[in-house]
Amino acid sequence: MKVIVDSGSTKADWKFITSDSETELNTMGFNPVFHNSDQIEREILRAFEGKVDFSQEADIYFYGSGCWDQKRKLVIENGLKRVFPQASIDVHHDLLGAARATCGSLPGISCIIGTGSNTCLYDGKDVIDNVTNLGYLCGDEGSGTHLGKKLIRHYFYRELPKELEKSLEEFIGGGKQIVLDTVYSGTPPNVYLASFTRFMSEHMDHPFIQRILYRSFAEFVDRHVRKYHGHMSLQVHFIGSIAYVFQDMLKIVLTERAMQYGIFIKQPIDNLVQYHREFVN
Repeated sequence: MKVIVDSGSTKADWKFITSDSETELNTMGFNPVFHNSDQIEREILRAFEGKVDFSQEADIYFYGSGCWDQKRKLVIENGLKRVFPQASIDVHHDLLGAARATCGSLPGISCIIGTGSNTCLYDGKDVIDNVTNLGYLCGDEGSGTHLGKKLIRHYFYRELPKELEKSLEEFIGGGKQIVLDTVYSGTPPNVYLASFTRFMSEHMDHPFIQRILYRSFAEFVDRHVRKYHGHMSLQVHFIGSIAYVFQDMLKIVLTERAMQYGIFIKQPIDNLVQYHREFVN
């Protein structure tokens, strides 16, 4: 059995592939910055109980956010190994998954914009450059977390148009205190902040929301994508829910800079499966 996993901070998509079947299942997202091996083990056992034979031999390819060094990869690997003791486990950063899902075997620039954001330059085989992602506290430009923080600031600083302020208060449901309590006491705060993009998607025709989107995506492109050699000639591809939902604004930002946008994929799991069918034995 071959298992392909694409994991963000919010949700993970799993494909279980045998010679005669292909099954997709889902769990919460596993990010070693926020989750330990015990949490990963518990969640997989809970989500897959009665659905997966944990004892069979398998090749597991895990692509995940936060898996940028060996220490963090081991958190994921140890959690998986406890559940799948007979499996061979290969943990990669989600940037390689993004590049493989969008570029395949061709050079390009691949971007992730979901709860968090990241980018890479890909030569058709390997990730060869990456502008450092500083995470949700200092970076994550263009991401759901970044957009959520911008919206919340406007709300608390009394800068929202009245009609948006009223709608946002209805969306929140518990007033300003619940926002502060959840951001500073809840876990993980990046996922909560990113949840405000649902409100933004419901009001994306409002000029104020469009300005927030434009400025956030422009900052993302200027601070990350435009730093790569060849960015004016290579296609720029995107994966992630935020990029997919707000792709029209991303296309505007890139077109203004005479850059080429490529494909927009909400969930890369099917493209990753295809990549492994074609290029990984």
